[in-house]
Amino acid sequence: MGNKLSMSTVNCCSVSEWRDSKCWKECNTNNGELRLAPALSNANVGSDVVDSTSEAVVTVRNIDLCLEENSHEHHTNRFDTARTNLVVRRGQTFNLILTLNRPFKRDKDAISFIFTVYDDKKPSPGHGTLVAVAPKEFTTDLGDPVEWSANIESVQGDLLTILIKPAVTSPVTQWKLDVDTKLFNGPSKTFSLQPPIYILYNPWCVDDQVYMSEEDRRFEYILADTTLIWRGSYNRMRPSVWKIGQFEKNVLECSLALIGRIGRVPPAYRGDPVRVSRALSAAVNSPDDDGVVLGNWEEDFTGGTPPAKWVGSTEILQQFYKSWKPVKYGQCWVFAGVLTTIARAIGIPSRIITNYSSAHDTQGSLTVDIFIDHNNRKMDEHTFDSIWNYHVWNEVWMERPDLGYGNHGSYSGWQAVDATPQEMSENMYRCGPAPVKAVKHGEIMRPYDCNFLYSEVNADKLFWRYNGPFQPIKLIRKDTLSIGHLISTKAVKKWDREDVTSSYKFEEKTDDERNTMLKALKQSRHAFSRYYLNDNFNDVEFDMDLKDDIKIGEKFTVVLKVTNKSPDQTHTAVGRLNADTVLYTGISNAEVKSISFEIDLKPKSEEFVRMEVDFNDYYEKLLPQAAFNISCSAQVQNTDYDYFAQDDFRVRKPDIKFQFQGKTISKEPVDVIVRLENPLPIPIKKGVFYIEGPALEKALRFKIAEIPPGGVAACTFKYTPPYAGPATLVAKFQSKELDDVDGFTAFEVEPRPEDILMNGRSFTNEVVIRRDDVIP
Repeated sequence: MGNKLSMSTVNCCSVSEWRDSKCWKECNTNNGELRLAPALSNANVGSDVVDSTSEAVVTVRNIDLCLEENSHEHHTNRFDTARTNLVVRRGQTFNLILTLNRPFKRDKDAISFIFTVYDDKKPSPGHGTLVAVAPKEFTTDLGDPVEWSANIESVQGDLLTILIKPAVTSPVTQWKLDVDTKLFNGPSKTFSLQPPIYILYNPWCVDDQVYMSEEDRRFEYILADTTLIWRGSYNRMRPSVWKIGQFEKNVLECSLALIGRIGRVPPAYRGDPVRVSRALSAAVNSPDDDGVVLGNWEEDFTGGTPPAKWVGSTEILQQFYKSWKPVKYGQCWVFAGVLTTIARAIGIPSRIITNYSSAHDTQGSLTVDIFIDHNNRKMDEHTFDSIWNYHVWNEVWMERPDLGYGNHGSYSGWQAVDATPQEMSENMYRCGPAPVKAVKHGEIMRPYDCNFLYSEVNADKLFWRYNGPFQPIKLIRKDTLSIGHLISTKAVKKWDREDVTSSYKFEEKTDDERNTMLKALKQSRHAFSRYYLNDNFNDVEFDMDLKDDIKIGEKFTVVLKVTNKSPDQTHTAVGRLNADTVLYTGISNAEVKSISFEIDLKPKSEEFVRMEVDFNDYYEKLLPQAAFNISCSAQVQNTDYDYFAQDDFRVRKPDIKFQFQGKTISKEPVDVIVRLENPLPIPIKKGVFYIEGPALEKALRFKIAEIPPGGVAACTFKYTPPYAGPATLVAKFQSKELDDVDGFTAFEVEPRPEDILMNGRSFTNEVVIRRDDVIP
């Protein structure tokens, strides 16, 4: 990933000879390009390092970073960091205006710019972490995209305007800038810029590995600072808003530091999005490297923040950046939200993906294996695989030059990356980047972790009868349709769902889907896979039905339809219906209700079994995400037929509503009202609203004493939008009786006349006037 350097240039001089006048001149006149320079660690802003004293040496007095112009052109103007630091994207030019002690003389003066990766202890031109470039004069030739280049734009008295283009393969990190000036065959001086320069990936540059051609998609996957994450279950999908906050204070600094400090990516490889995204998938979780977020899938969140309480990534990353200790606590959507923030901050297009009925294959069999005892009860002690109601991961956009072309074309495009610590990959909790195209075609051996991703979206669900440690297991049922439903992401520039299932798998019940599954199974070396490929199955005779739009506080009914297809024989079915509360990972928590049944089925008839579950049955046992597992186990007497099935179900929580009391105009305060209705038949006590949005450094918190059944809680606050354009406010409500409730409002901020004159560019961080009952 280093820059292309000719050996003659690299060997032109040593570090100790750098300011020898003859060698310095040769380097500066080598076709106008300079590539080798030492690190200047003893230089400070406002001081000059002088090798030989001479009043005639031109001296840099000040550097104007042209922050407003450069950040606007590089789409970095919304970064809090860009108020004081130069934040640019590689492969694209930026301007510097140098104030000199006298006019620059082309026939006598030479100047060169030395860029050094800030945290590289041994910067090297061969690694691309030490770069020196001498500007050409008044030319539009920017050279090879993988080379650094610089041009002199203008000389106006003591002002020298320089155009610099970082190589499109440059490491994405903080850089130090030193400016060397000298007379030909004379002494030299150095000016050091104290604030670091930030160089990011560039999806706008066609030569960058993360280039994305469509403007709307660049906005959605790089610039949008709020998104939707789909949660719930496949039959009760729930969009939850997430404040990405990639532009907020310290987020960019934390994101770049993570790559090296936690991800341990050497400076020379920080320009490779494949290596960086894989490292970040490990750095966001904490089990093996003390990364950003500590996962917790239990009920006790003592000592930290419950995962469902987070509104976005900003507070998490700011807290981690301050302490460098894992933030408590997260679950899959939190890991995905944080990884999206980091990726967008450094310039890698990213989006959040939700897979409903997502398989967690612990054994690499490409199947979900569920073991049932002789009483038709699931055996948790032998069942290691699980099915999550939903699982959330990321996709990042990039070329994959490391993979070349396969049977189905290029592997470039969306790559699946998962920061949730589920299974180890090469001895670390990380996953990806896995080409989505390879996952779809069952190419499970492609790097990285395509086999695990394939199982998540397309594993077959197998039920095994376990009869004891010395008895053979019996395959009693297969389900080829349960895994991988409604794979979802936020639509481009719309607050709607985009279905991306077809990018991960072929349509169910098609030859392409079955053939792909068989191809993948044949690549698996697991015993369950081999057994499965050589077994026959019985048809399903039971069908469960659930009304899927049940509001929390209401009762719901489970209906089991049992059909006898025999034209002349009566059968007796014996079984049990169960409703259990579960974590969204599919792990059972508590039994809510259970009924047994025995029914006689006449030839060509159908019977129904109903189980009603009311609020008092489930409320005390309900977990934060209001999820249930509905299961049915049955046997047909005097036959060898067994049946077992599970389904996901959740009750719907209310939405938080926003209302603006007037127009939303940049830098002008507006009153905002937030409302929530209590759907429970009991009062809600000691509730708290949390509000996040652009320019709010910390979430606003509002106490609500009590909301009676059917009552509405409301809070008001003043909000000052920091800039014109699209914006989003996010709300979360928490209480003992009702938690994990959220809402959002997406709105357009009108520009002031001053904003229009400045092309809508403004940097402000207004103080929000809070209500008296805001928690300090």
